[in-house]
Amino acid sequence: MNLLSRSLAFIAVLAISHIEIRAQEQQQIPNPKIDYPGFLRDAGEVGKLRKERRVTEAQFIEMSAEAGTVILDARSAEKYRMLHVRGAKNLSLPDITAAELARIIPAKATRVLIYCNNNFENEERAFPSKAARVSLNIYTFNTLYGYGYRNVYELGPLIDIKATKLFLEGENLFQVDPLLQPRNDLWTPIRLR
Repeated sequence: MNLLSRSLAFIAVLAISHIEIRAQEQQQIPNPKIDYPGFLRDAGEVGKLRKERRVTEAQFIEMSAEAGTVILDARSAEKYRMLHVRGAKNLSLPDITAAELARIIPAKATRVLIYCNNNFENEERAFPSKAARVSLNIYTFNTLYGYGYRNVYELGPLIDIKATKLFLEGENLFQVDPLLQPRNDLWTPIRLR
């Protein structure tokens, strides 16, 4: 073995040793409030469940009209104020705790409908797009499941904000469609086509 080969082998051994030492150090940093293996286990279960629980816009509207159903918007309070699905309750993902969920969704068996930024296009201020792998729906579904809420359904499609059949409300409503007119303290769409 020549000097170059021995040097490369030595460097490889050092690198492997360093990786092993770092892995051991990471395992020795206990924190009972962080359970990554549990998160991965839940994410696998949610992945299977989501296949059955992604709904169309029409199904979302129909389900939202049924008594006892809660629409949860887990975006920031600022984005929620700008524009949201009418009737949605806001609880920003970073603020979700067992107590806050119980305040908004009192029973874990309650049907919960979720949507996120990546369900809407053509309104980047209120619904800024996120990278597909970090879509808020993914985290929200996993979080609800982790807290024991198993009756969760997710709005599936990408919908043009100007063509949606969902009723929206919020501060930016007139910016989305100036033909929307206020009536009886509720925003009722009146579109001229």
